[in-house]
Amino acid sequence: MKLKEQAYAKLNISLDVGEKRPDGYHEMLMVMQSVSLCDELTLTPGGEGVRSRSNLRYVPNDDRNLAVRAAKRYLEAAGRADEGWELALRKHIPVGSGMGGGSADAAAVLRALDAASDTPLGREALTELAAGIGSDVAFCLAGGTALATGRGEQLQVLPPMPPCHFVIVKPHFSISTPELFRALDRTPPRVHPDTAGLLAALEAGDLPVLCRRMYNVFEDVDDRRMRSIRQLKGQLLDGGALGAVMTGTGSAVFGVFSDAGAAARCCEQMKKEAVFACTAEPVGTLFGSNDQKAIID
Repeated sequence: MKLKEQAYAKLNISLDVGEKRPDGYHEMLMVMQSVSLCDELTLTPGGEGVRSRSNLRYVPNDDRNLAVRAAKRYLEAAGRADEGWELALRKHIPVGSGMGGGSADAAAVLRALDAASDTPLGREALTELAAGIGSDVAFCLAGGTALATGRGEQLQVLPPMPPCHFVIVKPHFSISTPELFRALDRTPPRVHPDTAGLLAALEAGDLPVLCRRMYNVFEDVDDRRMRSIRQLKGQLLDGGALGAVMTGTGSAVFGVFSDAGAAARCCEQMKKEAVFACTAEPVGTLFGSNDQKAIID
């Protein structure tokens, strides 16, 4: 029996970085959204150990691949470590884009294996497993719209994004996550997102106000590549976006549109400017639920 699961990309509607923690991570404050751009996974039982293959030759097939790591962690936790599985990944989420492709793949593996199990581990255990695999895996497991704190693994469900369309663009370069964090440590951000205002806009379903409050502190880093990021944002705004921001540590940038036609036209234009451009829509909760609401004073 083959298992099939989609691994949905994430976007950072806002991203703030706090102090460095004793464990080496930073305190994070992020509003995150899962979107319809996704990788496709097929899991086939049999053989020895956990193996992986992908349509991209440069994607690792060993434990550096979070999907492989997730499968092994799940099977160990479920008392099934002797089982063999092959993971076939068809990648659509650009690598090195800040959209959590590896984390999404790992989360999809956890969802698929648990859904097919006669004795599923359940939401709480899976969330704990996800947090141990990577900071974004817990969000990618749950999906929807959420406030992420801690190192990104502590989630509070938010009201869903108002109906909208995204245009996602990746330039011809990627950006090193550790490099950006080191730069931020040297020069702390001068401006922080109005996260409380953004949450209020979500609660009110006010897309224009929400878009005016989107912000990512990494865009303030003194890095020549941020000039290209700002240029892409400007082009998205010129194309009709209500707001535009970089996701994660980049290098992908996205614009938010209220009109599908305007988003499609802008996307076609951006394909001439970047190595990757696509449209996408918000995706709701993928796994589990949490009635706790996020409040920031």
